[in-house]
Amino acid sequence: METIIIIVFVLGYLAITLEHNLKIDKLIPALAMMAILWAIIALTHMDVFEVNAELKELEPSHIDEILLHHLGKTAEILVFLLGAMTIVEIIDYFNGFVTIKGFIKTKSKRKLLWLFSILAFVLSAIIDNLTATIVLVTILQKVIKERDTRLWFAGIIIIAANAGGAWSPIGDVTTTMLWIGNKVTALVLIEHVFIPSIVCMVIPVWVASRYKAFKGNIITDPEELDEPKSKYGATMLYLGLGAIVFVPFFKTITHLPPYVGMMLSLAVVATFAEIYSNTKFSISAVNGEGHDTVGHHSPVHASLSKIELPSILFFLGILLAVAALESLGMLFHFAETLDSTMPALGTEARVGIVSDLVVLILGVGSAIIDNVPLVAASMGMFSVPIDDPVWHFIAYSAGTGGSMLIIGSAAGVVAMGMEKIDFFWYLKKIAWLAFLGFIGGAVTFVLLRNFLLNV
Repeated sequence: METIIIIVFVLGYLAITLEHNLKIDKLIPALAMMAILWAIIALTHMDVFEVNAELKELEPSHIDEILLHHLGKTAEILVFLLGAMTIVEIIDYFNGFVTIKGFIKTKSKRKLLWLFSILAFVLSAIIDNLTATIVLVTILQKVIKERDTRLWFAGIIIIAANAGGAWSPIGDVTTTMLWIGNKVTALVLIEHVFIPSIVCMVIPVWVASRYKAFKGNIITDPEELDEPKSKYGATMLYLGLGAIVFVPFFKTITHLPPYVGMMLSLAVVATFAEIYSNTKFSISAVNGEGHDTVGHHSPVHASLSKIELPSILFFLGILLAVAALESLGMLFHFAETLDSTMPALGTEARVGIVSDLVVLILGVGSAIIDNVPLVAASMGMFSVPIDDPVWHFIAYSAGTGGSMLIIGSAAGVVAMGMEKIDFFWYLKKIAWLAFLGFIGGAVTFVLLRNFLLNV
């Protein structure tokens, strides 16, 4: 039966990867794969296990208990993401992101390149790399009219956004998974991954800044830049970003799961959104014709209606599908096989080589295959304690490796859609820059890790 399980998983994975060719949203094969895998386990009465990370062994469990366990872990991630997405949509409701345009004071293409890259790096660490890319590409379209030049900027923004999301526990879905899954803590993650992420961003930007595409000045008309539609735009931007940044501190102080802090942050931001909203509403009717809250009772409802539920359902399907493999002990045994087939160099050295090679492969693989299931699988493969360097390296590799192909990350896919970037243009012009950054950051991580461990 294990062979059938693997076949179903591979077929589902292929359907997800070939989403654009099949013209079927990836959430469909993800949900189907998840349901079929668990149905096979239930109908054939296969033994299920829970991985004991401390003892590095499998403990027998009951299917109801193990499924509820994985559903609870998955729900923590999904509720957290729902809260973060809603806060971002509330900021956008007040057109708060227009405030960022005020930082753009230069016409030099090279300076703009560094400005957009730094903004992408910082913003993605706070509001996640996907949202940061959407915001910055939208601003880019207002600032630079030449499409050919804009494509180069968009390509570098993808690299910078993915690098920025890798070092923050709230900057990328994969790092959020590791953080909520108690594989890393916020401060130690930042300590180990921040500098490699900077290197991953700086190398491609520095090399690209020598290109002809980033020489000279752009022609801009300040009057073309939209003014904020709401006088509360800047306030909601800073309040929303501050509320999201508050979540890791809340978890550190209270030791409660991160989604609890995110719900508190959402409540605070939503309260101010209601206060600042000019829409008058009642339970039975909405006043304020022409306002974008028509059909909703509040700006919070309007924001919730824009949440990407397909993404949430995709995460649900893929995480529980990988959980099925983990519950059968497949990922645990796969990790043991990898470990035993490596040359016997000495325990610590061998484990280090195994983990480094596997994680680097994972990073390169995330450019081809979605990094969410890859990280979910790795969480079931490695039985190492919280804040082990392996987890930090996984966060870095999975977060930045996807930049090597435009379809390798959510940031790349959304930029591809917004600017109609050709796959092969990106492969030829940007991919090698992303690879340089990825390898540079990886080498930096290994050097810092070995230095810190030897101190």
